[in-house]
Amino acid sequence: MARQSTGASEAAAKPEKPKKIRWYKQVWQAYQMTRKQDPAVTWLMLAAFFGVLAVALLIGFWWGHWVYMLVLGLPFGALAAMFILARRAETAAYSQIEGQPGASRAALGTIRRGWNFPEEPVAVDPRTQDLVFRGIGRAGIVLISEGPRARATKLLEVERKRTNRVLPNVPVTLIQSGDDEGQVPLRKLPRTVQKLKSTLTAQETAEITKRLTALGAVRLPVPKGIDPMRARPDRKGMRGR
Repeated sequence: MARQSTGASEAAAKPEKPKKIRWYKQVWQAYQMTRKQDPAVTWLMLAAFFGVLAVALLIGFWWGHWVYMLVLGLPFGALAAMFILARRAETAAYSQIEGQPGASRAALGTIRRGWNFPEEPVAVDPRTQDLVFRGIGRAGIVLISEGPRARATKLLEVERKRTNRVLPNVPVTLIQSGDDEGQVPLRKLPRTVQKLKSTLTAQETAEITKRLTALGAVRLPVPKGIDPMRARPDRKGMRGR
């Protein structure tokens, strides 16, 4: 009896595995989110789908095999509609978080490899709520600010000096996220970071990460929202895998 009760308690203690969301459910969620922010997305998707079909039919009538071209045009029409949805969903997702504290960190979360961005900022102005986030990658250290240009410049410079005291020979890049002159818009921020030239090895990057951990960070919630990259359909799922 003791063994049976122990086995039952162990089975009850095991957490259930989260159910995998099917690709079509992800697409539907992205569509619903995008439609709230951008009602025109439905008509744009339909225009893309039927536009591709129309071109396929024209080629088919000219070639004399319109049925074959119609069947061939269906998946390409669906792909064109998904492309429109992905682009509009990305724009809608950024508009949801734009202006919120931590929006730049949420945008940087779309970078899948090569960079490490802790969720907590490394500097924060308690009066203005301006923030600085730090990233570590093969291009060195990047400091990204949120806030008006004049205030962000001072906050970035303080954090740059603090970082250089710990790692004087590591390149530090300063980026201001925002809509002021000389700042990087939120939607262009991930690509701007990814374009930075690599100057360090993987081993050097790991060592820098360890040393910077000692500097700590300021805990502040990061806005949650739909990941713009998840608006893209799962092609493996579309093939039935």
